[in-house]
Amino acid sequence: MLKKTIIDLLNQQVNKEQFASTLYLQMAAWCDHKGYVGCAKFLKGHAKEELMHMNKLFEYLTETGNLPILAAVPAPANEWSDLKNVFVKILENEREISDSINKILAKTLAEQDFSTFNFLQWFLTEQHEEEHLFQSILDKMDVIGIDGKGIYFFDKEIGKIAPSV
Repeated sequence: MLKKTIIDLLNQQVNKEQFASTLYLQMAAWCDHKGYVGCAKFLKGHAKEELMHMNKLFEYLTETGNLPILAAVPAPANEWSDLKNVFVKILENEREISDSINKILAKTLAEQDFSTFNFLQWFLTEQHEEEHLFQSILDKMDVIGIDGKGIYFFDKEIGKIAPSV
């Protein structure tokens, strides 16, 4: 049986994952609108991946006999100064999610909830991969550049790494 503090933190995380999906989908719309088809494809796939994370938490709450509670998801921004700013914001969001997962993990240890601690190990690994992915995308952007033809090649490359969810 999960303690209320853990249930509350998991429900908050469900909603953070849902917000991330909404944010990435809005960013995909912006990219499509600006003609960055590869980035839009990538972000649409990533939005689906974030929903999968949300559902994984949702199912864990259900399987442990608890009620997942979905909160209203705030509308994300819908305009960014440029493509680099989109990926900077994504990296910032992923780091916030990592911090949140770490706080839940710390609480599970304090509460001696080893089952939830074990369950969250997958998220810990996933967040490491996410942060590495988005940092590497920003690094690629710096190498290729986003001026002139560089942005065309960057967009094309990002489209090739779209997650298949």
